[in-house]
Amino acid sequence: MIRFDFDYFKPKTIQETTRLFHSLAAEKKTPMYYSGGTEIITLGRLNLIYTDAAIDINALPEFHTIRFHENYLVMGAGVSLTKVEEENPFPLLSKTVSEIADRTARNKISLGGNICGSIYYREAVLPLLISDSLVGVAGRAGLRYHPINKVFNREIQLQKGDFLFHILIDRTYIELPFVSIKRRQQWNVGYPLVTVCALKKDEEVRMAFSGVCPFPFRSIEMEEMFNDKSYSLEDRVRRSLQYLPKPILDDVEGSSEYRIFVLQHAILDALHELEGGPNV
Repeated sequence: MIRFDFDYFKPKTIQETTRLFHSLAAEKKTPMYYSGGTEIITLGRLNLIYTDAAIDINALPEFHTIRFHENYLVMGAGVSLTKVEEENPFPLLSKTVSEIADRTARNKISLGGNICGSIYYREAVLPLLISDSLVGVAGRAGLRYHPINKVFNREIQLQKGDFLFHILIDRTYIELPFVSIKRRQQWNVGYPLVTVCALKKDEEVRMAFSGVCPFPFRSIEMEEMFNDKSYSLEDRVRRSLQYLPKPILDDVEGSSEYRIFVLQHAILDALHELEGGPNV
């Protein structure tokens, strides 16, 4: 049970939505956008978040769209993880989101909700980080597009009142060789010890990670080690670990030492696949 009451709004345009947010904030309210609503329900029950003005953005045009336009795959941030999985427009993304939570939860969790969420795994962002995706951010100035690697640093960096509206992925990334690996300590739908997303472009491997640290990340320094063929595969992986950001998670899912052990083997498996075998 959520222990607070809130007013409910459902605007029809981006301009109306952002004006409403700032108007409510000026009235000393605590407005919050939502699409799937899973975090409001889950974290609200734990008293970890609060809102007295919920702004439902599901009625916005194009917010639930998956389509191709010129050189880009365009996905609305309101698309459910189940829809991404079933329509499979970007196989690396579809494979990755298909292992988030269970199907009932994926029916409700939106792509943008996962990327912008408070739960720190946020695995849907991993394929976007390594495919140089663009994100359309809606705000007072309208809809503006930014490289995701410029606006995502441990979490999405949005101005107050802005929200994620569109995701654009260049078509050239969609059919590249890829690997998506998720290792858990327990259950088929438990939180990950490690999630690794990787693809191979222009004979070089890119990787992004979740579950290792309390935030998802891509490391250019680690990728430089992965692609330095003057070392053996095992040495490349071992050398890359010195560039892991801190802290390393140490919790009930697994100790920091065990996580690094699992990560090392997951990276080895990914490099084996991309340097000599088909997609998993």
